[in-house]
Amino acid sequence: MTTEMITVKMDDEFLKDVDAVVKKEKYQNRTEFIRAALREKVDEIKLKKAMMEIAHLKGASKKKTSDEELEKIRERAFEEFDKKFK
Repeated sequence: MTTEMITVKMDDEFLKDVDAVVKKEKYQNRTEFIRAALREKVDEIKLKKAMMEIAHLKGASKKKTSDEELEKIRERAFEEFDKKFK
């Protein structure tokens, strides 16, 4: 995998906040923190998209489902979404 350098401009106050988080959370440097933040945001967007795709199914079934069955279904669904979006 190749990496590409980008430039990000931030005002001084925001950069101070970033540096404080980098230090407090023990990131190696700003780049590592920014990569982690971007990964989290991308994962959040993928999850929202997946939830929207399945939202129309809510209440569609007339069959009564136990909480245990629902948990198993959730686990399977998230495993499938994880495979699909990675």
